[in-house]
Amino acid sequence: MLVPKIGGVAAHPANVQRLLYDERQLVLVFPEGRKGTEKLYKDRYRLRRFGRGGFVEAAMRGRAPIVPIAVVGAEEAMPAFAQIKPLQRLTGLIYFPITPTWPHFGLLGMVGYLPAKFKIRFLAPVRTDDMGEAPWEDKALVQTVAHDVRATIQEELFDMVGKRSSVWFG
Repeated sequence: MLVPKIGGVAAHPANVQRLLYDERQLVLVFPEGRKGTEKLYKDRYRLRRFGRGGFVEAAMRGRAPIVPIAVVGAEEAMPAFAQIKPLQRLTGLIYFPITPTWPHFGLLGMVGYLPAKFKIRFLAPVRTDDMGEAPWEDKALVQTVAHDVRATIQEELFDMVGKRSSVWFG
């Protein structure tokens, strides 16, 4: 019930079509999905696969550009060192991580974040309105665009992390 109150909508093709094409709204998508939030600390800043390219297909249908975004800092703010599968199943949560603050600080440690300097870069937009009449029907094109967007973000993340002098000061 909280998601709609803060402006979120269910990730459904009809909602995306309505927002992008009909209402010309901005839509923020996390193509890694849940896999991106459950990564372990050792895997930080290594993007996972972007699924079947649903975000590309949605942008193509809505004739909207894709604006890749690279974010550095989030993966140090709440690092996960391990996942506890039995507690995940027991609680019904999508994951149950061991973090620097949990289990040491109990349940409060589950919501505690560490200080980290966030840097966000908006990259060059990828136009989808000039790819033909119905480009979303070409699954190879959809996958190619998704792969290219992922590669662009990954390259930018490596560059940003490499140039950063400190997790706390940027």
